[in-house]
Formats: sequence, C-alpha cells, structure tokens
Amino acid sequence: MNPAIRLMLVFIIALEISLVANLSLNIAVIIGSLAILFWKHLHLKTFLFISLLALLPALGIFLSQLYYGGSHGFYRGIILFSRLYAYVFLGLSFSLTTSPIKLAHALEQNLHVPAKFIYGILAALNLLPQLRYEIKVIRANGNMRGKTLHPWQPTLYFKALILAINWSNNLSLAMQSQGFVENEPRTHFSNPIVTKLDWSLSLIILGAVQCIIIFCH
Repeated sequence: MNPAIRLMLVFIIALEISLVANLSLNIAVIIGSLAILFWKHLHLKTFLFISLLALLPALGIFLSQLYYGGSHGFYRGIILFSRLYAYVFLGLSFSLTTSPIKLAHALEQNLHVPAKFIYGILAALNLLPQLRYEIKVIRANGNMRGKTLHPWQPTLYFKALILAINWSNNLSLAMQSQGFVENEPRTHFSNPIVTKLDWSLSLIILGAVQCIIIFCH
C-alpha cells in the first residue's frame, strides 16, 4: 500500500479509537496490527520489550479507573488499557514496516507536502546517527576536563543544539549548490503512485472498523 495512504489510514483509525469507547474495536486493532507485525517478521524480543514498556502506563490508567472510576471503573479501565496498546501496536505496524524515504516521496508527490518540509525531515533522520556520535564526543571532552555531563543536564543538549544549527546552515548551502529551488518543478528518482488497490483496501479496512463500532459494543 502507498505509504501516504497508509499514514492517513492509521491517523483515521487512531482518531476513531480515541473518540469511541469500544473494547471490541481496540482488540481488533491490536490483533490486526500484531498480524501485520509478525507477517513482517517482527522479532519476539522487540515485541516483548515494547509490550513491557507500555505495561506500566497501561496499568496506571487501569488502576486509576478501577479505584476512582465508580461502578463502571473496571470496564472503563479495561477500555483505556486496551486503547493504549492499540495505539502502540498501530503505530508500530506503520513505523516498523514503512521506509522513511518512501514515505517522504509519497508525502511530497501524492499529498503535495512542501518539498522544503520533506527534505528537512529527511535531513533530521539522516543526521541522528551523527548527532549521537557528537553527543558522545561532547561527553568525552567534558570528562577530559573533569566535568561529567549527565543525560539529564541541559548543557549537553545545548551544545548539541549549536552543532545542529551549524549543520542546518551547511545543509541549506549544499541543497542550493545542487540546484534546489523551492516551489519549482523538479524531477524525481522515485515516483510512488496511488493505485485502485490502495483505495479499495483502505475502504475495506475503514468499513470493517465502522461495522465493529456499530455492531460490537
């Protein structure tokens, strides 16, 4: 499925989950998302790690509803518990199965998102490994001066922000030197298309969601 259409589909389903208190819908989204993830060969360790990571906030929400939600607290707690996991696995089913590059091309060409915004996101993603390396260098320099920079100290991130600003200027100059001009027609190496199958699958999935909302309470 086209990445841009898939992103819109995920947003619509997430919106419906947030507006409708339907346990069956939450469970269906969780099962469907897990089916996609395991079909794409999600590692069991990754699944267990994410599940345990989301367990603490989910339990906190459930217990707060159980103790302070009155006579319907248990049911509301179960709904909110399952809703959180539905959000988590729905997001994972998109993020772990979608290439950022392909998504960027689809957003630019199919949804007509401004190219400057798209290339800014791609630059940020590609600079993340370098940013991690530079943070390690900053901490090492601090250790050499006898000053330990902990991850929670703002000084560490302020120095990293200065580096990022310098990188942004260099990137802007590099793009201009390569002939990038905003709002001008450009050719593309990759041309994602939206097919009838994409629309059909989207309508089928959204139709199934509406049926669950209407017939399953």
